[in-house]
Amino acid sequence: MITNHSFNYHKLLVLILTIFSYQLSAADVAKGEQIFKQNCTACHMITDARLVGPGLKGVTDKYEKEWLVKWIRNSQELIASGDERAIKIYEEYNKTAMSSFYFSDDEFSDLFAYLAAPPVEVEPVLATNVTAEESGISNSTIIMIIALILLVLVFVLSSVKNSLKESLGQNTESISEAIIVQKNIFLSNNAFKLFMVLFIAIVVFKFTYDSLMGVGVTTNYQPTQPIEFSHKIHAGINGVDCNYCHTSARKSKHSGIPSANVCMNCHTYINEGAVNGKVEIQKIYDAIGFDSDSRTYIPGYEKKPIEWIRIHNLPDHAYFNHSQHVVVGELECQECHGPVEEMDVLYQYSELTMGWCIDCHRETEVKMEGNGYYTHLHEQLKEKYKGEAITVAKMGGLECSKCHY
Repeated sequence: MITNHSFNYHKLLVLILTIFSYQLSAADVAKGEQIFKQNCTACHMITDARLVGPGLKGVTDKYEKEWLVKWIRNSQELIASGDERAIKIYEEYNKTAMSSFYFSDDEFSDLFAYLAAPPVEVEPVLATNVTAEESGISNSTIIMIIALILLVLVFVLSSVKNSLKESLGQNTESISEAIIVQKNIFLSNNAFKLFMVLFIAIVVFKFTYDSLMGVGVTTNYQPTQPIEFSHKIHAGINGVDCNYCHTSARKSKHSGIPSANVCMNCHTYINEGAVNGKVEIQKIYDAIGFDSDSRTYIPGYEKKPIEWIRIHNLPDHAYFNHSQHVVVGELECQECHGPVEEMDVLYQYSELTMGWCIDCHRETEVKMEGNGYYTHLHEQLKEKYKGEAITVAKMGGLECSKCHY
């Protein structure tokens, strides 16, 4: 009995250690993924595809970990030592020097654990974009239904009352004759005619109202662009900051459409993508005249502008300033444009209507702490709204002239 208990305890101990070691391994891979995304994604992909540097799929099987540590910490020193593999990689990639990363031993272990077994990304099933109005019964439909129900109740009660009064004054010999009398009274009743007119008017008004309220509202607008640019790959997987491409969002009322020069900051070296290969990137080269083999611009090439299709548009009479919202208001791009880092094809996420803007101004608190823009207003607002949340509306955010002038 004692031996049996000892054996069970031993198995339990082994099971606990196995689970614990598995959790440690999972944690190592997670840390390795973080290290990879923070330091490596600008030049390397976890697949076979080539970016600035080679794809890293199976790199831990191809090279010894000791050699990889030396290469990552100081590739130039390894090349200078005469290492044949280092020299071959250096020359194959046009003698582009790799940045040095002095990771600790634990960080290298985490990184190699991730490179050895990167998580498999499952492509999500893209659901059809549905606006808030389409996801349920719209407010105008609810109002129409309530109005029609009230109209029917009023009409029925009025008709019953009038029919009873008139039928009592007429003599009928049978039930069928009584029904005919009631029908004639009903059809000849002015209340019935008025009811039909009001019924049709309510329905027509409802659909007219919906049509007018939809003018200029282009939620889910998703045009086909001249180049299949994926925000998911750039802003999501590779973690490119929105303001790197849309630089004027911090300095101007417009966020701006990136010029091809901005694209070439990366795509001078990155000439092949993981999804579309070289096809889409080649369109950039064709527009500006760039030879991807020699990595040089073609002299005298007649450049062709990339005709991007604008997705987010406001009426000419509406003023909106990106810098005021991004820098002063400290809003993230996603608050208006939605989860762009998850969009393979960009679409208009929000309504961008006046009501939508006003609701935001009523609910959003002003971030004044450490915000130099509000230096002169800070104390005044605190004094005026003691104990209250200071929203954009309380700073004049609902004044017509703020957006229409």
